[in-house]
Amino acid sequence: GVMARTSWDDMKAARTGDSAVGAAYAAAKLAFELGEQVRGLREERGWSQRDLAKLTGMTQPAIARFEAGGTTPTLPILERIANAFDSTLSVELKPKAVA
Repeated sequence: GVMARTSWDDMKAARTGDSAVGAAYAAAKLAFELGEQVRGLREERGWSQRDLAKLTGMTQPAIARFEAGGTTPTLPILERIANAFDSTLSVELKPKAVA
């Protein structure tokens, strides 16, 4: 097969995450991981998306989009979700792993 050619700039941007593409990818990955975590917590409690929507003042479709990683939530939304699970929201800045 023919290998895709990747420029050094593309590789560097993907590795450091400092380009617009790298930043968008990182944001999408974070949204997906948050959605998975919320879905897991909701399912552990036996709640429907509608149940969680009621507890957070959101709509069921908004919960569905959030869980699918389709939206990047604001901090107030994350606070409401954390409160629904009787949890605290923790947002941290961690040094990037050095490759």
